[in-house]
Amino acid sequence: MSDNNAYNPIFIDPSEVAAKKRATDPEFKVAYDALEDEFAALAALLDARAHAGLTQAEVASRMGVSQPVLARIESSLGKKDHSPSLNTLRRYANACGMKLVIQMVESNTSKAVNN
Repeated sequence: MSDNNAYNPIFIDPSEVAAKKRATDPEFKVAYDALEDEFAALAALLDARAHAGLTQAEVASRMGVSQPVLARIESSLGKKDHSPSLNTLRRYANACGMKLVIQMVESNTSKAVNN
């Protein structure tokens, strides 16, 4: 048997790829930076679940939803068209033995922007 058909995965660090693209592509930087709050919210969910030592299925069970529903909740944070409600985020936090806390911090921009 030849080694030509051997499985040789290539490690790719998505954060590193995004950082390089962000540094060289101004359009990508604007789009990426616009998603900063969604990335932070997703990281908070995943960190809470990891800290609690729970799987998606376990959190889903504690929330009274199915695992695919929980997967959609987690993945929806990267999509601006369908984000989870505060009630859903509260239930997620509670399922992980945590409390939902919302905080606003000063923006890096000098002026507030009206959308």
